Amino acid sequence: MKITKLDHSCLLVEMPEPVNRTVLFDPGVYSDIDVASLTYLDDIVVTHQHSDHLDMEAVKQLVQKFPNVRVLAPSDVVAQLKEQSIDATTEPPEGMVLFDAPHESVAPLFPRPEEIGVHYLDKLSHPGDSHSFSETKAILALPVQAPWGSTIDAINLAIKLKPKYIVPIHDWHWRDEAREGLYAGMEQAFAKEGITFIKIKNGEPIVVEV
Repeated sequence: MKITKLDHSCLLVEMPEPVNRTVLFDPGVYSDIDVASLTYLDDIVVTHQHSDHLDMEAVKQLVQKFPNVRVLAPSDVVAQLKEQSIDATTEPPEGMVLFDAPHESVAPLFPRPEEIGVHYLDKLSHPGDSHSFSETKAILALPVQAPWGSTIDAINLAIKLKPKYIVPIHDWHWRDEAREGLYAGMEQAFAKEGITFIKIKNGEPIVVEV
């Protein structure tokens, strides 16, 4: 499985032959997506409606380039996409399973949106903006920083769930220097628990054997 972080919570996940399948998770306004460079795309997953996870213009460009792409999203996002003449569904395609991952409270800033967590190909779990989930596959895309949650909460949750690998997401707000220091600390903390923390860099693909 090849994973490329395209900033914040956006992950491009590519599976080689014989699976030969590619998905893009949470293309938001903080994401750095070069649509022209993508050669194929089977699925887009939008976990919830917030703009850092859903950039409508980016989705329009992706659907225009890949007219057969499947789009999975919660019902309120499906409705928004329909208004833009984009077909989407709340029903996961083969190879994806939804799991309970409610968005953390963001009161009093704004209402809590509907959200989905997605297990992909029984290998990777993406929970959106949640620390309130109880299951993960071998690779966990872990939100490590947010107005709604703390890095310590993220670390303790991952230690409890014990994935084999962690890919940190939702850290656009960190300066590079802060990110490097906190990544190093998390790498050491997770190593003590037998968990591999992947210090992924934006735009640089990594290959994970699972």
